[in-house]
Amino acid sequence: MALPAACLSEDQFTCSICLEVFKNPVSTPCGHSFCKPCINSYWNGGERGRGAKFYQCPLCKESFRKRPELHINRTLKEITEQFQLMASLPADARVGGVEHPHHHHHHPQSVQSAPSRPGEMPESLLAEMITRFQQLAAPGMLGATPSHPSDPQTLNPDVAFQTQNPPHRYNVSDPGEFSPSLPLCPVHLRGLEFFCRTDNTCICCICVETAEHRGHAVVPAHREWQISKSHLGIAEVELKDLICERQRKVEEIHISVQEIKAAAEQETHLVVSAFSKLISSVEVCQAEVMEVINMSVQAAELRAQSLLREVEEEIAALQERRTTLSQLASTEDYVLFLKAFPALSTPPQTKDWSSVSVRSQQTPVFKTVNQMMEGLQEEISKLPELCRRSSSTQSAPRPKTKAPRVEEYAADITLDPSTAHPRLLISPDGKMVKCGERHQLVSDKPQRFDRVVCVMAHQGFSSGRHYWEVEVGGKTDWDLGIASRSVNRKGKITVSPAHGYWFLSLRDGTDYAFRTEPSINLMVNVRPSRIGVFVDCDKGQVSFYNAEARILIYSFYSDRFPDTIHPFFSPCTNKSGQNEAPLIICPVSVTE
Repeated sequence: MALPAACLSEDQFTCSICLEVFKNPVSTPCGHSFCKPCINSYWNGGERGRGAKFYQCPLCKESFRKRPELHINRTLKEITEQFQLMASLPADARVGGVEHPHHHHHHPQSVQSAPSRPGEMPESLLAEMITRFQQLAAPGMLGATPSHPSDPQTLNPDVAFQTQNPPHRYNVSDPGEFSPSLPLCPVHLRGLEFFCRTDNTCICCICVETAEHRGHAVVPAHREWQISKSHLGIAEVELKDLICERQRKVEEIHISVQEIKAAAEQETHLVVSAFSKLISSVEVCQAEVMEVINMSVQAAELRAQSLLREVEEEIAALQERRTTLSQLASTEDYVLFLKAFPALSTPPQTKDWSSVSVRSQQTPVFKTVNQMMEGLQEEISKLPELCRRSSSTQSAPRPKTKAPRVEEYAADITLDPSTAHPRLLISPDGKMVKCGERHQLVSDKPQRFDRVVCVMAHQGFSSGRHYWEVEVGGKTDWDLGIASRSVNRKGKITVSPAHGYWFLSLRDGTDYAFRTEPSINLMVNVRPSRIGVFVDCDKGQVSFYNAEARILIYSFYSDRFPDTIHPFFSPCTNKSGQNEAPLIICPVSVTE
């Protein structure tokens, strides 16, 4: 049998995933071979683990909807074991003829070949392996159909192993020969068939032995090309998944925007409808009130007309009596006079009109309507702020609102050491506080916090408006706000307005929140280095500002604070020096 001149190299028995010689090799339906644990791990964690709905070959990228059933390629496994066994023989045993312990045929003569390079097999061993391959070949092995001894794929090892390795540009040849298609070494004019990983460059077989590359990590260029190409394919799949994931996110954002717009249109329709109903109700109510007024007038007119008729009747009767008296006074007939006088001299029976009047029996309508309208206008004026507060609970961005002129409300705040946690260090002037490394020897007073590293101010407020500013600098964690005088200061503390705490928090340098149950997360676009705190005790309002940018961060409204309130401060723990900067109470900056 004529032997091919080429030699098999170790890269033809290498798994493209783990880059080691095959262990329990299996073949995919597309004809490529891998270690069984490698391809299973690739499909379990690499492709399917990222949510893909198909399985891909790491080399040719052919996709399979159903996961292929993989069985160990026993022929390839035995050939690989033969290769490892023969490659491990001493150099003098690999030059001449070789009789394998499991092989009963003897070659009549030894085939001499050129000295082999590391990782390659001499032609004598190649002949032995080809014979072994022909004896072990079976249908379905090596990812190919059954072959005949005269089949070129059986006799030519370069063709036989193309089912396991993709086609490549260069053929690695003997050191003494090179393919015309290989680029030449500019120094030795040999084919650049090796790759130096140390210097990241292609070199020839002579460069390998030079001092410049001696001791470097040198591998066959073709093998490095295959490895890099497989890695490139894996990276391409990963990038494809990343792109798909972000495209889904873009689509999700577009859908969310459309849903928000649709919800806003529905809300607009409902709000307009509600206000229209309110306007209609007001108009109906106005008509009813006007009808009541008109009915009151009509009732007064009817009463007046009745009284007028009665009065006019009495006037007519009195006028008639007066005429009779005048006629009687002018008569000369004393018999007639004396006969009629007793009846005319008696006073007529008349009604006492002194207590009779025409007055409205209804309460003042305008006063009642005016009181009701004032209450309604006050409630309506609260509606925009209630909507903003409802929106802020959903972590919606707050509109930038300018802070009021606060110079007239500036308060001189000093810290109360008797309330400070034992780890807190307070400056002598009471304007600065930071957290120390260990507890100090201080008395355990009832007003002292013993578990939470916080402190309250001397000053307490129960009425009026007050404002102060605190320098937070580059701290990653802090709490600022107000607390009731009667809050619990011992043990674990529940922080919320219901428990007497109203304060703003920063955690991990980016997470801003107003502490309630649950906490209201806030979107702060400009990180503040100075926080302004404004309190209106009469309205139950506390507001937090970016004091430098004059931007409102958040406002909380309640009916009224139930108790006297004190400014509240917590520098939080120093986190091994990352949050050791102090909180500093600063003079209020005056702006025009």
